[in-house]
Amino acid sequence: MIQGRFPLRSSQRGMGLLSLLLAGVVVGFLVLVGMQVFPTAKEFFAIRKAVQRAAQEGGSSVADIQRIFDKAAQIDDFTAISGKDLVIRKVGDKMQVDFAYEKRIPLFGPAVLLLDYRGSASQ
Repeated sequence: MIQGRFPLRSSQRGMGLLSLLLAGVVVGFLVLVGMQVFPTAKEFFAIRKAVQRAAQEGGSSVADIQRIFDKAAQIDDFTAISGKDLVIRKVGDKMQVDFAYEKRIPLFGPAVLLLDYRGSASQ
């Protein structure tokens, strides 16, 4: 029996064409979703920073906290929430500032990705 120059097919390793295409579709979908989620996550971190700054610098006045937050919103250029959307309450002798909002990202057809952002800060 003479062995050929080519190894047997069962000894080959790697992905088949169908597996490669399927992996490409999955990776492409994840990259597409990630590209749409990244700006909302960046906006959330800017909002959280603005809430922390407003809680620290706002003193004991609700209007001052809202004004400081709105000024930070203009500087950091986010529009998801405003100072009027903040829930500001007094806890003991300190002010507690909470916020919550949703972002809807359309994917395809009727499918939508819903992101629920929440945060809080206190003095």
